[in-house]
Amino acid sequence: MIAAGVLGEDDPVELLEGWIKFKMPRNPAHDGTVEMVAFVIEQLLPTGWHVRRHTANTTDDSEPEPDVAVVAVDSACYFDRHPAPRDIALIVEVADTSLGRDRDEKLRVYARALIPAYWIVNLAKPQVEIYTLPSGPEMQPSYGRKEIAGRTDGVPLMLGDTTISVPLRQMLR
Repeated sequence: MIAAGVLGEDDPVELLEGWIKFKMPRNPAHDGTVEMVAFVIEQLLPTGWHVRRHTANTTDDSEPEPDVAVVAVDSACYFDRHPAPRDIALIVEVADTSLGRDRDEKLRVYARALIPAYWIVNLAKPQVEIYTLPSGPEMQPSYGRKEIAGRTDGVPLMLGDTTISVPLRQMLR
């Protein structure tokens, strides 16, 4: 649609489950939290992993642009394609006004695509919802496990054969 001129390159939209959806507006608390989440995770990553912010990932039926994605480093650095589910260890959405969409549409997209870990940083609480054990392509895709973590918690994150612990105290205000 961009190539055909229907949408502009900077239009605030993303493809979710075959539908073009407007992205939620961002505010300073959202953007600051995204940067802090990315910064904290970047400091802990072993070689071979990279943090991407607000960039597209490609699944079978969607092209979401999550706030943060932890992806395997590709030799071409994703110049020819967006990361696919096989490349992704973690997706993080920072939720303020987008909490409903993040728990519903985006959760389905990521569970269907077998994204192993999906976190929602809930700015209203503040807490992190941690979703693991994705169902894959089912009628109602979801995650088999949901945990809630607060400021004082460390959250384990599997990156291939390595597990890191991500402290939440710097991410949550």
